[in-house]
Amino acid sequence: MSEQVIGPQSEVLFHFSIKLADGSAADSTKVHDKPAKLFMGDGSLTENFEKCLLGLQAGDSKSFELEPQDAFGMPNPDNIYYVDRSKFGADTPAEVGSIIAFTQPDGTELPGLVREVAGDSVTVDFNHPLAGQKVTFEVDILEVKN
Repeated sequence: MSEQVIGPQSEVLFHFSIKLADGSAADSTKVHDKPAKLFMGDGSLTENFEKCLLGLQAGDSKSFELEPQDAFGMPNPDNIYYVDRSKFGADTPAEVGSIIAFTQPDGTELPGLVREVAGDSVTVDFNHPLAGQKVTFEVDILEVKN
C-alpha cells in the first residue's frame, strides 16, 4: 500500500508550531499533545500555506517561512474600533493588553485586544494577534486521508 500524499482535497492530521522572527514560539499543538485536523481547501488556511503542505505524507516534517500576507495577513485599520468605556465592567476591565471576547450579532464571539484607554474611549484591535508578522511554521504530518 503506497503512502497517501497531501493533495488539494486531503484530510490532514498534523502537529504544528508557529515561531516568530525572534525564534519565540507563538503557538504549538505539541504543548497539550492535541494535533490539528485540516481539510485542504476549506479556507481555514491561506492558499500559500496549503501549497507548502502539498506532496507531504505521514511521517514527514517540514519547516517553512511565511510572509505576513501568506500567514495571518496584514493588520487592517478597519478592524480597530473605539468602544465607550461604559461597555466594560468589573469582570472585563478596560486594561491595555487585555484580550476580551465580544459577542457578535450572530452570537459568535470575536476576541479583541485592548490597545489604548483614553478617557471614556477604549481602542480595541480585532486583527489577528499575529497579523503583520513573518512566521515560521514547523509541521509534523501524522496522517493523510484522500
